[in-house]
Amino acid sequence: MDLEKPPSENNGGTQMRHRIIAFVILLLSLWIVCSTRAEEMGTTHREIDNLDSQIQTLKGEILELNTLLFKLQEDLLFPEDSSVVVFLSIEGGNYFTLDSIKLNLDDKMVSSYLYTDREAMALKKGGIQRLYMGNIKSGDHQLVAVFTGKGPQEKDYKRAETIVVKKDKGATFIKLIIRDNSGKKQPDFVYETWN
Repeated sequence: MDLEKPPSENNGGTQMRHRIIAFVILLLSLWIVCSTRAEEMGTTHREIDNLDSQIQTLKGEILELNTLLFKLQEDLLFPEDSSVVVFLSIEGGNYFTLDSIKLNLDDKMVSSYLYTDREAMALKKGGIQRLYMGNIKSGDHQLVAVFTGKGPQEKDYKRAETIVVKKDKGATFIKLIIRDNSGKKQPDFVYETWN
């Protein structure tokens, strides 16, 4: 009796081997293609990282240019020899709650501001607000600040303060201050100027 397998069975084993070899070749081909793609994508990621760093550098340069342009604009619009800047601060704030302020310079309204509770609280906590920045000629000028709000016992309170501004060479700075007067239990409206 012959123990050899019939030819049809040998042929099936060969076919199976051929399928396995084809499958292995297919897997190797896919692996090669995928690794090539991964290398290409690695190059793309490097290019993207390089592009990102260039964008960040450009952003920094744009911010520097913006700052420089802002300074140039300030110098052109508000030359130091004719500029006047008015600030507001609150010291204490127990006897006056600010609702609004109006500034008139030489009988012309130059600034008007209505405060939210949050803004008034920020001023009470030590914040300083720039109310006005402009140009005036040398000489004497009249600045009138009209403060509106709630005074002691939550009563409506309106107060106007007149300041004579003596404009000389150089920038002039004026700080309006709403200060508590504990002795009188009233707010005081004072100012400081400097060049």
